Amino acid sequence: MERLGEPAWRGRQLAEALYRQRVTDLDEITTLPKTLRKRLKDEGWRVSLPQISQVFRSSDRTERYLVACQEDITVETVWMPEGDDGEDGGESEDEAQEPSGGTPRRWDRATICVSSQVGCAVGCRFCLTARLGLQRNLTAGEIAGQVLAVFARQGVEVGRDRVNLVFMGMGEPLLNYDNFMAAVRLLVEEVGLSPRRMTVSTSGIVPGMERFAQEPAEVRPKLAISLNAPGDALRDELMPINRKWPIAAVMDAVKQMKLRKGERVTFEYVLLGGVTDRPEDARAVARLARKAGLPVKVNLIAWNPGPGIEYRTPQPEAVEAFRAALAAAGVPVYLRRPRGRDIYAACGQLKRTVSG
Repeated sequence: MERLGEPAWRGRQLAEALYRQRVTDLDEITTLPKTLRKRLKDEGWRVSLPQISQVFRSSDRTERYLVACQEDITVETVWMPEGDDGEDGGESEDEAQEPSGGTPRRWDRATICVSSQVGCAVGCRFCLTARLGLQRNLTAGEIAGQVLAVFARQGVEVGRDRVNLVFMGMGEPLLNYDNFMAAVRLLVEEVGLSPRRMTVSTSGIVPGMERFAQEPAEVRPKLAISLNAPGDALRDELMPINRKWPIAAVMDAVKQMKLRKGERVTFEYVLLGGVTDRPEDARAVARLARKAGLPVKVNLIAWNPGPGIEYRTPQPEAVEAFRAALAAAGVPVYLRRPRGRDIYAACGQLKRTVSG
C-alpha cells in the first residue's frame, strides 16, 4: 500500500479482507476506495483461494483434497472431523475450551492435515509420499491457503469452532523452514488462529529444530518428532535421515525449546508389524521418553499400508501391548485412530492418488 502512495493502514484493511473475510475478488473489498481497487486490478493483482480440484470421501467422513498449485500440480490436504485422538488428544485444560454460540455442526472438533512441500526428500521407507521425491517447496501462501480453502469448504468460523492444524502432510516442514514459519505467522497474526492448536512434525532436522526453538511462543506451534524406532540402528534403516542426525542429536536439539505451561513434545511412533512393535521396542521407547529431560507424550500409529511397501500393519494385540507397556512405565501415550485409510488419506499414505 505504501508503494502505491497509500497510508500503511490500508494494508491492514487488505489483510482483514483477505484472511478474516476470505474475499475472492478485489471488488469485494469495499473498505478500499473504488479507485484503488481499479488501480490494483490494472496492475495485475488478483485474490483467490487455492482451488480444491478433487475430493475423496472416506466411510469415516474424512475428506482428502487435491489442492491445485501453480504449474498444474497438486498437493494434498486432509480434513478429519472429530480428529484422530493424536495431536488433538490429551490437551491441557486451558487448551480444550469448547466453542459456544452459533449453529450446531456435524462435528464438535476437527483436525486439518496440511502439506508443506510437493513430495518429500526425506525418504522414510514406510511412507508413500517418499515415492514422489521432492518436487518443490510450497510458498507461504500455498501452505496457509490450504487451511483457508478447507475453512471455506467446511464453513469454519475462527473463534467459534475448535479446529487443530497438524503440519504432517506431504513434505518435511523444517526443510522449507522460511515458508513454513511465514505461513504460521499468517495463520496466527492475520487469520487469528492459536499456535497452541498447531503441531508441526519433523523427521529430526536438527538445524531446523534449533531455529524453531528460538521462535517466540506467541507464534510457535507445538513440536512432534517422528521417532519410529527405539534406537539408531533400526532408525538408520527406516529413516535414512538418522544417519546425518541420530537420535542423540535430535534430543539435544529439542531440549533447547522453552515449553509453555502444559505443553509436551510429542514422539510419533509408527508401529510396523514384527519390526518396531516388539515388547523390547516398547521398553526402549519408554527409556527414551523418560530420559528426554522435558515433558513428552507418545503418539502410536499403526502403520497404514500402501502399494509397493513391504511392511505389514501390526496385530491389534501387539498395538495394545505396546501402549500398555508405555503407560505402565508412566509415559503419557495415545493411539491415533487411522482416518481415511480407504481413500489413501491416512498417515504416510499421501501420494496424490486419484482413486479411492
